[in-house]
Amino acid sequence: MEKKFTVTRTSKSLVPPSSSSPTPAATEDDAPVPVIMRLSTIDRVPGLRHLVLSLHAFDGHGVVAGEDDEERIRWPARVVREALGKALVDYYPFAGRFVVDEEGEVGVKCSGEGAWFVEAKAECSLEEARHLDGNPMEMVIPKEDLLPEPIPGVDPLDIPLIMQVTEFTCGGFVVGLISVHTIADGLGAGQFINAVADYARGLPKPRVSPVWARDLVPDPPKMPAPPPKLELLDLRHFTVDLSPDHIAKVKSQYFASTGHRCSAFDVVVAVTWQSRTRALRLAGAGYDDVHVCFFANTRHLMLHGGAGAAGFYGNCFYPVRATCGSAEVASADVAGVVKVVRDAKARLAGDVARWAVGGFEQDPYELTFTYDSLFVSDWTRLGFLEADYGWGPPAHVVPFSYHPFMAVAVIGAPPKPKLGSRVMTMCVEEDHLPEFRDQMNAFAFTAGK
Repeated sequence: MEKKFTVTRTSKSLVPPSSSSPTPAATEDDAPVPVIMRLSTIDRVPGLRHLVLSLHAFDGHGVVAGEDDEERIRWPARVVREALGKALVDYYPFAGRFVVDEEGEVGVKCSGEGAWFVEAKAECSLEEARHLDGNPMEMVIPKEDLLPEPIPGVDPLDIPLIMQVTEFTCGGFVVGLISVHTIADGLGAGQFINAVADYARGLPKPRVSPVWARDLVPDPPKMPAPPPKLELLDLRHFTVDLSPDHIAKVKSQYFASTGHRCSAFDVVVAVTWQSRTRALRLAGAGYDDVHVCFFANTRHLMLHGGAGAAGFYGNCFYPVRATCGSAEVASADVAGVVKVVRDAKARLAGDVARWAVGGFEQDPYELTFTYDSLFVSDWTRLGFLEADYGWGPPAHVVPFSYHPFMAVAVIGAPPKPKLGSRVMTMCVEEDHLPEFRDQMNAFAFTAGK
């Protein structure tokens, strides 16, 4: 039986902004009253009111410090806690609370109460914990021990951010993050975490200045939502790594057949979608059409190059959906499936423009979740892999973007120094897992040959 290691939480507290001067407040009877900041149309999508969980492991080997820093680098939790307070001055909505007005719309009350912060210690080294590698549902240290416990008496969906820093005996540490998707998309959350890291490294201000500007996001006429359908699925976890050689071979095949280039993301989506489709067909799941959905950054389309758009940290994405006959997806070469994915991406600008004027019969943000659909989330370009608190970038980032009603594949990176793409899935039920695993492994084994 594999040894389990103990984690002890040593401190729990709210971290308010280290200065309250920028936090907006109205005045009523000569007393400050917190301002409630309006969220954008996308922020207020009901499906985004959920928690996003992730673990970020830092082995500490990349630290460069002078004599004055020797004491500082021994206490990563203290360093991150202090930096968080500074970052909350710039990103003051993260220190507030979500509230619902009389019309049922969610906003952010800029109360300055702070983010919940937990300090903890593990009784082992990160190496003994395998840098959190392996099945994220069965780690040597359970994820529940490395993620912060909620604030007693506070609904977890009312506080934008809670964080835990767990120090290991080797000098490394793990940052456990829980945030509410309503306040930021992946790029926005990554931008905020990099601001904390900038302060932790001693910078006088974040490299990217934050921009709220939720009014820049289009506010189209309300469209009908599809009938809600949340069918609970008994999904199984499977992870596989695709090397750069695997991906490069498909990119070359695609270029040879079309004369156009494709990205590593396109290849990983195509391989995963095709492997899953083949597994469903071979196991007798008779779907005429299958779908894949992913979420494209639309800052360049929705914010129209507005001043400060580069620092925008709200939700600014559009769901891209590709639909194809299951027989076609299953029988094509991978480059052919890449073309289906890229054709869907090519429609992005037109679809966003149409959505902005209410041109769809149903709201495209109100998604339906059925077993014939695969949802893909890409964590490689959000900024988390570059966040450096002074100990170098993370050796490993483990996202937990899984829901029991949603067949999901998360694209990340394997632990350093390994290169390539890690595909972490909970997208098939037990009957379809063996064939899905074989299909993914067959690509991983043969693509580089």
